[in-house]
Amino acid sequence: MRGAVVSISEGRNGAAATKARILDAAEALFMEHGFEATSLRAITAAAGANLAAVNYHFGSKEELFEAVLKRRLDPMNQRRVALLTQLEHDAAGRPVPADRVVSAMIMPALELARDPARGGANFLRLLGRAYADPAPFIRRFLSVHYAEMIARFKEAFARALPNLPRRELSWRLHFIMGALSYTLAGTDALKLIHEIAPSDDGGNDELLLRRLAPFLLGGLTAPLADLDEAPGDLDGAPGIPPGPSR
Repeated sequence: MRGAVVSISEGRNGAAATKARILDAAEALFMEHGFEATSLRAITAAAGANLAAVNYHFGSKEELFEAVLKRRLDPMNQRRVALLTQLEHDAAGRPVPADRVVSAMIMPALELARDPARGGANFLRLLGRAYADPAPFIRRFLSVHYAEMIARFKEAFARALPNLPRRELSWRLHFIMGALSYTLAGTDALKLIHEIAPSDDGGNDELLLRRLAPFLLGGLTAPLADLDEAPGDLDGAPGIPPGPSR
Protein backbone atom coordinates (compact mmCIF):
# COMPACT_ATOMS: atom_id res chain seq x y z
CA MET A 1 0.00 0.00 0.00
CA ARG A 2 1.36 3.41 -0.93
CA GLY A 3 2.89 5.30 1.96
CA ALA A 4 1.90 5.34 5.58
CA VAL A 5 -1.40 6.51 6.97
CA VAL A 6 -1.65 10.28 7.12
CA SER A 7 -3.33 11.69 10.22
CA ILE A 8 -7.08 12.04 9.85
CA SER A 9 -6.86 15.32 11.77
CA GLU A 10 -4.90 16.76 8.85
CA GLY A 11 -8.18 16.96 6.95
CA ARG A 12 -8.76 17.50 3.28
CA ASN A 13 -7.59 21.12 3.27
CA GLY A 14 -4.56 20.27 5.38
CA ALA A 15 -3.64 17.41 3.07
CA ALA A 16 -3.86 19.69 0.02
CA ALA A 17 -1.70 22.30 1.75
CA THR A 18 0.88 19.68 2.71
CA LYS A 19 0.97 18.35 -0.85
CA ALA A 20 1.47 21.87 -2.22
CA ARG A 21 4.30 22.57 0.26
CA ILE A 22 6.04 19.35 -0.73
CA LEU A 23 5.74 20.22 -4.45
CA ASP A 24 7.05 23.75 -3.85
CA ALA A 25 10.00 22.53 -1.78
CA ALA A 26 10.83 19.76 -4.25
CA GLU A 27 10.69 22.18 -7.19
CA ALA A 28 13.14 24.56 -5.52
CA LEU A 29 15.57 21.85 -4.40
CA PHE A 30 15.47 19.88 -7.65
CA MET A 31 16.17 23.12 -9.52
CA GLU A 32 19.13 23.96 -7.28
CA HIS A 33 20.72 20.52 -6.89
CA GLY A 34 19.27 18.25 -9.58
CA PHE A 35 17.33 15.01 -9.12
CA GLU A 36 20.10 12.70 -7.90
CA ALA A 37 21.60 15.13 -5.39
CA THR A 38 18.26 16.00 -3.77
CA SER A 39 17.13 13.72 -0.96
CA LEU A 40 13.59 13.17 0.24
CA ARG A 41 14.72 14.14 3.73
CA ALA A 42 15.89 17.53 2.45
CA ILE A 43 12.54 18.02 0.72
CA THR A 44 10.49 17.07 3.77
CA ALA A 45 12.61 19.32 6.01
CA ALA A 46 12.05 22.27 3.67
CA ALA A 47 8.34 21.50 3.38
CA GLY A 48 7.77 20.97 7.11
CA ALA A 49 6.38 17.52 6.34
CA ASN A 50 7.43 13.91 6.92
CA LEU A 51 8.33 10.97 4.72
CA ALA A 52 4.94 9.42 5.33
CA ALA A 53 3.29 12.42 3.68
CA VAL A 54 5.56 12.11 0.63
CA ASN A 55 4.79 8.41 0.35
CA TYR A 56 1.08 9.03 0.77
CA HIS A 57 0.80 11.81 -1.81
CA PHE A 58 3.41 10.70 -4.36
CA GLY A 59 4.81 7.25 -3.60
CA SER A 60 8.50 7.75 -4.48
CA LYS A 61 11.08 10.38 -5.30
CA GLU A 62 10.72 9.60 -9.01
CA GLU A 63 6.95 10.07 -8.87
CA LEU A 64 7.41 13.28 -6.90
CA PHE A 65 9.78 14.62 -9.58
CA GLU A 66 7.25 13.77 -12.28
CA ALA A 67 4.49 15.50 -10.30
CA VAL A 68 6.65 18.64 -9.99
CA LEU A 69 7.08 18.75 -13.76
CA LYS A 70 3.48 17.81 -14.57
CA ARG A 71 2.05 20.57 -12.37
CA ARG A 72 3.62 23.23 -14.61
CA LEU A 73 3.92 21.40 -17.93
CA ASP A 74 0.24 20.50 -18.34
CA PRO A 75 -0.96 24.13 -18.40
CA MET A 76 2.01 25.24 -20.53
CA ASN A 77 1.47 22.52 -23.13
CA GLN A 78 -2.28 23.20 -23.18
CA ARG A 79 -1.52 26.85 -23.81
CA ARG A 80 0.83 25.96 -26.67
CA VAL A 81 -1.76 23.75 -28.35
CA ALA A 82 -4.45 26.41 -27.85
CA LEU A 83 -2.26 29.07 -29.50
CA LEU A 84 -1.45 26.78 -32.43
CA THR A 85 -5.11 25.82 -32.80
CA GLN A 86 -6.11 29.49 -32.95
CA LEU A 87 -3.41 30.22 -35.53
CA GLU A 88 -4.59 27.31 -37.68
CA HIS A 89 -8.20 28.49 -37.37
CA ASP A 90 -7.21 32.01 -38.42
CA ALA A 91 -5.22 30.62 -41.35
CA ALA A 92 -8.42 29.04 -42.71
CA GLY A 93 -6.75 25.98 -44.16
CA ARG A 94 -3.54 27.67 -45.25
CA PRO A 95 -0.24 26.73 -43.60
CA VAL A 96 0.63 28.81 -40.55
CA PRO A 97 3.93 30.64 -41.22
CA ALA A 98 6.92 29.08 -39.47
CA ASP A 99 7.64 32.21 -37.42
CA ARG A 100 4.11 32.09 -35.97
CA VAL A 101 4.53 28.41 -35.09
CA VAL A 102 7.82 29.21 -33.32
CA SER A 103 6.04 32.01 -31.47
CA ALA A 104 3.29 29.65 -30.32
CA MET A 105 6.00 27.34 -28.98
CA ILE A 106 7.91 30.01 -27.07
CA MET A 107 5.23 32.43 -25.84
CA PRO A 108 3.84 30.08 -23.15
CA ALA A 109 7.37 29.75 -21.77
CA LEU A 110 7.63 33.54 -21.67
CA GLU A 111 4.30 33.75 -19.86
CA LEU A 112 5.46 31.19 -17.32
CA ALA A 113 8.81 32.98 -16.84
CA ARG A 114 6.92 36.16 -15.90
CA ASP A 115 4.64 34.40 -13.41
CA PRO A 116 6.25 33.34 -10.10
CA ALA A 117 2.94 31.80 -9.01
CA ARG A 118 3.40 29.22 -11.80
CA GLY A 119 7.04 28.55 -11.02
CA GLY A 120 8.48 31.42 -13.03
CA ALA A 121 12.07 31.43 -14.20
CA ASN A 122 13.09 28.86 -11.57
CA PHE A 123 10.80 26.24 -13.06
CA LEU A 124 12.13 26.93 -16.55
CA ARG A 125 15.61 26.29 -15.22
CA LEU A 126 14.45 23.07 -13.59
CA LEU A 127 12.92 22.07 -16.92
CA GLY A 128 16.21 22.83 -18.64
CA ARG A 129 18.02 20.59 -16.17
CA ALA A 130 15.47 17.84 -16.75
CA TYR A 131 16.06 17.89 -20.52
CA ALA A 132 19.76 17.29 -19.97
CA ASP A 133 19.35 14.72 -17.20
CA PRO A 134 20.46 11.23 -18.28
CA ALA A 135 18.03 9.44 -15.94
CA PRO A 136 15.95 7.10 -18.16
CA PHE A 137 12.71 7.66 -16.23
CA ILE A 138 12.93 11.44 -16.80
CA ARG A 139 13.46 11.06 -20.54
CA ARG A 140 10.65 8.50 -20.78
CA PHE A 141 8.30 10.74 -18.83
CA LEU A 142 9.02 13.83 -20.92
CA SER A 143 8.83 11.87 -24.17
CA VAL A 144 5.40 10.46 -23.35
CA HIS A 145 4.14 13.64 -21.73
CA TYR A 146 4.98 15.79 -24.75
CA ALA A 147 3.94 13.32 -27.46
CA GLU A 148 0.57 14.79 -28.43
CA MET A 149 1.75 18.40 -28.40
CA ILE A 150 4.91 17.51 -30.33
CA ALA A 151 2.94 15.79 -33.07
CA ARG A 152 0.83 18.93 -33.53
CA PHE A 153 3.85 21.22 -33.83
CA LYS A 154 5.81 18.88 -36.07
CA GLU A 155 2.90 18.74 -38.51
CA ALA A 156 2.51 22.52 -38.41
CA PHE A 157 6.20 22.99 -39.22
CA ALA A 158 5.95 20.40 -42.00
CA ARG A 159 3.09 22.34 -43.59
CA ALA A 160 4.90 25.66 -43.17
CA LEU A 161 8.10 24.27 -44.72
CA PRO A 162 6.87 21.88 -47.44
CA ASN A 163 10.23 21.77 -49.23
CA LEU A 164 12.03 20.56 -46.14
CA PRO A 165 12.29 16.75 -46.06
CA ARG A 166 10.72 15.22 -43.00
CA ARG A 167 13.99 13.67 -41.92
CA GLU A 168 15.72 17.06 -42.14
CA LEU A 169 12.86 18.61 -40.16
CA SER A 170 13.42 16.03 -37.43
CA TRP A 171 17.13 16.88 -37.32
CA ARG A 172 16.41 20.61 -37.10
CA LEU A 173 13.86 20.15 -34.34
CA HIS A 174 16.47 18.05 -32.54
CA PHE A 175 18.96 20.95 -32.75
CA ILE A 176 16.30 23.48 -31.75
CA MET A 177 15.55 21.53 -28.60
CA GLY A 178 19.24 21.46 -27.74
CA ALA A 179 19.41 25.25 -28.00
CA LEU A 180 16.16 25.74 -26.09
CA SER A 181 17.16 23.30 -23.36
CA TYR A 182 20.49 25.06 -22.83
CA THR A 183 18.75 28.43 -22.63
CA LEU A 184 16.11 27.19 -20.21
CA ALA A 185 18.78 25.68 -17.96
CA GLY A 186 19.81 29.27 -17.44
CA THR A 187 22.96 29.69 -15.40
CA ASP A 188 25.74 29.17 -17.95
CA ALA A 189 23.85 30.92 -20.73
CA LEU A 190 23.11 33.95 -18.55
CA LYS A 191 26.75 34.19 -17.43
CA LEU A 192 27.89 34.08 -21.05
CA ILE A 193 25.46 36.80 -22.10
CA HIS A 194 26.53 39.02 -19.20
CA GLU A 195 30.20 38.60 -20.18
CA ILE A 196 29.42 39.50 -23.80
CA ALA A 197 27.21 42.47 -22.93
CA PRO A 198 27.56 43.48 -19.25
CA SER A 199 25.09 46.34 -19.64
CA ASP A 200 22.45 44.03 -21.10
CA ASP A 201 19.71 42.65 -18.89
CA GLY A 202 20.91 39.08 -19.18
CA GLY A 203 18.82 38.03 -16.19
CA ASN A 204 15.57 38.81 -17.97
CA ASP A 205 14.20 35.47 -19.16
CA GLU A 206 11.68 37.14 -21.45
CA LEU A 207 14.38 39.06 -23.33
CA LEU A 208 16.56 35.98 -23.44
CA LEU A 209 13.87 33.82 -25.00
CA ARG A 210 12.84 36.57 -27.43
CA ARG A 211 16.44 36.70 -28.63
CA LEU A 212 16.34 32.95 -29.10
CA ALA A 213 13.22 32.97 -31.33
CA PRO A 214 14.83 34.41 -34.51
CA PHE A 215 17.81 32.10 -34.02
CA LEU A 216 15.51 29.07 -33.93
CA LEU A 217 13.59 30.30 -36.96
CA GLY A 218 16.84 30.83 -38.86
CA GLY A 219 17.85 27.25 -38.18
CA LEU A 220 14.49 25.92 -39.34
CA THR A 221 14.45 27.87 -42.59
CA ALA A 222 18.15 27.62 -43.55
CA PRO A 223 18.96 26.21 -47.02
CA LEU A 224 19.49 22.48 -47.16
CA ALA A 225 23.08 21.38 -46.71
CA ASP A 226 24.64 19.33 -49.50
CA LEU A 227 24.72 16.04 -47.61
CA ASP A 228 25.16 13.11 -49.93
CA GLU A 229 22.17 11.20 -48.58
CA ALA A 230 18.60 10.43 -49.59
CA PRO A 231 15.99 12.80 -48.20
CA GLY A 232 14.24 9.92 -46.45
CA ASP A 233 11.30 10.40 -44.17
CA LEU A 234 11.05 9.91 -40.44
CA ASP A 235 12.67 6.45 -40.64
CA GLY A 236 16.21 6.66 -39.39
CA ALA A 237 15.83 10.28 -38.30
CA PRO A 238 17.41 11.23 -34.99
CA GLY A 239 15.41 11.05 -31.84
CA ILE A 240 14.28 14.54 -30.82
CA PRO A 241 15.07 15.12 -27.15
CA PRO A 242 12.02 15.67 -24.97
CA GLY A 243 11.13 19.28 -24.46
CA PRO A 244 8.74 22.06 -25.42
CA SER A 245 8.73 21.16 -29.08
CA ARG A 246 10.60 17.92 -29.03
